[in-house]
Amino acid sequence: MRSSVRGKTVVENVAIFDIAEEGKGVGRAAELVVFVEKAVPGDVADIEIFRKKKNFGEAKITALKTASDLRTEPFCQHFGDCGGCKWQHMTYEAQLHYKQKAVTDALERIAKIDVSGLTPILPSPETRFYRNKLEFTFSDRRWLTNTEISSGETFTTDALGFHVPLYFDRILDIEKCHLQADPSNEIRNSVRDFAIKNSISFYNLRRHEGALRNLIIRTSSTGELMVIVVFAFAEPEQVENLMTFVKTTFPQITSLLYILNQKKNDTIFDQEVLTYAGRDFIYEEMHTDFTGINKVRFRIGPKSFYQTNSHQATGLYEVARDFAGFKGHELVYDLYTGAGTIANFIAGKVKQVIGIEYVESAIEDAKINSAINGITNTKFFAGDMREVLNASFTVQNGKPDVIITDPPRAGMHPDVVQRLMEIEAEKIVYVSCNVATQARDLLILKEKYEVTKIQPVDMFPHTQHVENVLLLQLKK
Repeated sequence: MRSSVRGKTVVENVAIFDIAEEGKGVGRAAELVVFVEKAVPGDVADIEIFRKKKNFGEAKITALKTASDLRTEPFCQHFGDCGGCKWQHMTYEAQLHYKQKAVTDALERIAKIDVSGLTPILPSPETRFYRNKLEFTFSDRRWLTNTEISSGETFTTDALGFHVPLYFDRILDIEKCHLQADPSNEIRNSVRDFAIKNSISFYNLRRHEGALRNLIIRTSSTGELMVIVVFAFAEPEQVENLMTFVKTTFPQITSLLYILNQKKNDTIFDQEVLTYAGRDFIYEEMHTDFTGINKVRFRIGPKSFYQTNSHQATGLYEVARDFAGFKGHELVYDLYTGAGTIANFIAGKVKQVIGIEYVESAIEDAKINSAINGITNTKFFAGDMREVLNASFTVQNGKPDVIITDPPRAGMHPDVVQRLMEIEAEKIVYVSCNVATQARDLLILKEKYEVTKIQPVDMFPHTQHVENVLLLQLKK
């Protein structure tokens, strides 16, 4: 049944049959596909369509008639207001099912390949407090939730937390985040409270003013802790007072750093990082086999890339290593090597690994990570992949037996895909954080390669994101 009240369309008894990437349930109101906030497949609900486009509508639940068996109670007080963890109202088993379905759908629909080689998704060992890095934003434009508004209380306009979806300059103040283990929440809340108490201004993105801009917290499986405070237009005394407070209150911090960023964007890669206390890096470790004895150590700096789910990163790299089936004689190219994590992880299993990465500082990290582990069979090159990976590069460094590629979400540039077709390595292990672009690249690669193994990996529980690993073998 459909009705209209004051321009709003209300539809009764809508069955939710799927879930979209944005975490919204998918239903159908007559011929219109609707994306319903906080709905789960299996729900039957009355909905209000508040926005209608040509091919779809957006809606919210007005009455839940039948709750899905896949529904569960969200564990975070910020669910629905924060832009993260959008699937936490769905059981973890259901999340894994729909992530695997997303992989299957993309590979069949876009790449048009046989997915019979797909194995069940690898669950994350931890579904809460699994991230080793979080970045929070200071803002004097706090987002007030409906609950806060209806309470009648007065709230400070300052916030330290995450951006509200669709509002680039509004920040949701976070009291407890379930993504990063303690003392992350305590540090964030203490810094916020100290700044407010001592009248240190929070950043205003529109006016480009304010003292405090960002707070970055990194933790490691070795128990080490890095805290980076990013200031904008702060007085030296404010910097000193806040940094002293953090150092004194949290003596367990291994690396206490700060940055003065007065640019109009938040990136720190072009900024000088100043060490206030401790080292300018922390250590992370990965076991490289099942004995628990053999391991590689990684030095993580403030600008280093490292997989944000530490424990599952090991699982991801184990899949890549096992898919490659190394015998010990192989020359391996590791494309988009980052800080050389995969390269150093597999180095003990092969003859040589050659890593290529666009970011120069990451390549320096990769070399350091080889050195601290006594690894001597790696070589790293910095530069644009399209320019570095040319015909002369292969002549100088040798034709690889195996290529491991782990590109950014945009996938590989068509020129790089074409270059892989020319190199004709016996095996390609393709690691991707975006199965849609991975499937797009397969449209070309499948002319010469056959996909023989497919392994989805859940790196980010309670989100729609899924990693996928493919083994491509050269056709005979």
